[in-house]
Amino acid sequence: MTIRKARPVLLRLLLAADEPGAVRLARRLLEAGVGHERVLLDLVAPVLAYIGYLWQFNRLTVAHEHVASSVAERVVAAVRMHAGVSPHRRESVVIACPEGEWHTLPARLLAETLRLRGWPVTFVGVSLPATHLTVYLQQYRPAAVLLSVSLAVRLPQARRAVLASRRAGVPVLAGGAAFGRDGRRALRIGADAWAPGPPGAAAVLQDWPPPRVDDDLEHLADEEYSRLFEAIPELADSAMQALRYRYPPLHDYDRRQLEATMDDLRHILNFLAAAVYLDECTVFTDFITWLSGVLTTRGVPPSSVQPVLAHLQEVLHDRARTLRVLAAGQHALSAALNDSHTPPDL
Repeated sequence: MTIRKARPVLLRLLLAADEPGAVRLARRLLEAGVGHERVLLDLVAPVLAYIGYLWQFNRLTVAHEHVASSVAERVVAAVRMHAGVSPHRRESVVIACPEGEWHTLPARLLAETLRLRGWPVTFVGVSLPATHLTVYLQQYRPAAVLLSVSLAVRLPQARRAVLASRRAGVPVLAGGAAFGRDGRRALRIGADAWAPGPPGAAAVLQDWPPPRVDDDLEHLADEEYSRLFEAIPELADSAMQALRYRYPPLHDYDRRQLEATMDDLRHILNFLAAAVYLDECTVFTDFITWLSGVLTTRGVPPSSVQPVLAHLQEVLHDRARTLRVLAAGQHALSAALNDSHTPPDL
């Protein structure tokens, strides 16, 4: 069986919570000569990404996604046991997720890829407070911290993890979906380097550490982010009130729909705050584009976001960076209204 033909089979097994079947599938591929890294990165990773797409397009529930991730963890563990690789490098690396980041599998796939290539790896877990990271690094002195972040809204916490690593004298290699398609966001939180995925991370580590560049982090020094972040509860309430006036269908929402709407408002504000923190509009525009697709597949017109952004522009009119991000969000929303919303092929 080829990797491509195995993908829909693994998808079915993960969604059925068939852990023995999923592990057997991985072992059959390994015994047929498929490389361990290929099973991890060309089978498990794409199937998990596809499950995320299915949730986004309202084909699966969060419960399905959680079940699939739990079974996938066992598959990754089985691949590791089958490989039986011992580290042959002297330098060790630590993989961490900053506080608030609960996505485990991207970090697990990174850890196992590096182990397959001979690196001693310690995965210190998800949602690790920065102060605890500093203590650990000072005790064990690894060659690098690999910071895995899936959600861009966690980039302010990632910055704290970078500072914690610097206090311990350990350089940081950043990676994960939160950093976008290039290294710009990683540099804007002060990371020493960025890699687009596990093979890229392994390549960067071959010539480690990278030369230190002068930081240009003026965007982190002012109070615009902290003022905005502290005001999120108040702003979410006022945005809900604005929706009641500007989006009449809200009057017919039941309690569950109103709670979901409030959750969406908080997400909008948290991503807005993260974009202001980095002075990086794409953090917000990527989220608005994503949210537009999610709302469409759930029968909510994405145009309902427009009055929210307009309200925020009115109440935050005296904050230049925030207004610039909101204007970019309006533009992204207009573009997203014309997009098709169908999941890609597996």
